[in-house]
Amino acid sequence: MTEQNKLILKTYCEKIEEQLLDFTKDKNRLQRVILEAMEYSLMAGGKRLRPVLMLEFCRMCGGDVSKYLDIACTIEMIHTFSLVHDDLPCMDNDDYRRGIPSCHKAFSEDIALLAGDALNTLAFEVIANAAMQQRISADKAVMLISVLSHAVGTDGMIGGQVIDLESEGKDISIDTLDVLQGHKTGALIEAACVMGVILGGDFEKIPFAADYASALGRAFQIVDDILDVTGSFEELGKPIGSDNEQNKCTYVSLLGLEESKAIAERLTDEALEHLENFEDNGFLVDLTKNLLERRS
Repeated sequence: MTEQNKLILKTYCEKIEEQLLDFTKDKNRLQRVILEAMEYSLMAGGKRLRPVLMLEFCRMCGGDVSKYLDIACTIEMIHTFSLVHDDLPCMDNDDYRRGIPSCHKAFSEDIALLAGDALNTLAFEVIANAAMQQRISADKAVMLISVLSHAVGTDGMIGGQVIDLESEGKDISIDTLDVLQGHKTGALIEAACVMGVILGGDFEKIPFAADYASALGRAFQIVDDILDVTGSFEELGKPIGSDNEQNKCTYVSLLGLEESKAIAERLTDEALEHLENFEDNGFLVDLTKNLLERRS
């Protein structure tokens, strides 16, 4: 990325993390341990890609991003909740996330489960409160909640996780893998982009944002699959080779490294084509290219 765009990304991330900390700052309560677990997971690192996408699509569609930092954080809450639950012994049973002990290792399994639940519900409370405070209209709040809840549910992230669990140890087709990854990873990325357009108020751009996100989400997951084979614990902050250990089908296991890389490149090009429907898109063009080349 250019130095200017790196600075823009850094500024976005700093504002997002400052806002995230605000949600869990009041710990002088009997239930403070759950707030500590939520904060531990929220602040464990990460690219903050989803809230950055929401804010950038909002900006490109004419919105004032400074008014919607809390709403942008809702997508990070949902993403973090999914990671906390994914790491649990009953799911992927991972001891580390982003280079530190998983939430259920730092606290306990029951507190981690509840921390994920609390992050999930907090996201929708934040959107509803924004409408009650008249920072967004009730109509926009309903649209945002509809998009986000759909992305989380059986036709989104949770549905993808179910397909993933049901597919362990089985040979699946590329078509099934596309559905799995489109739900598990792509749905939240698409929600972030579409929610940004809704906040910006240029509703006619929703299909273009959705198409961009669909291509980006698939490319992003394929790069994840590649890094699970070629990366290191130091780069990824979690054990590598876990997909193979859990007998999961990935693009790499089905098609090999080179073809997987070629597909990720093609999908990135598709995403960039969809971005041409938005003015002042330079930052997002740069970020999209950078995601293809990332090492973590």
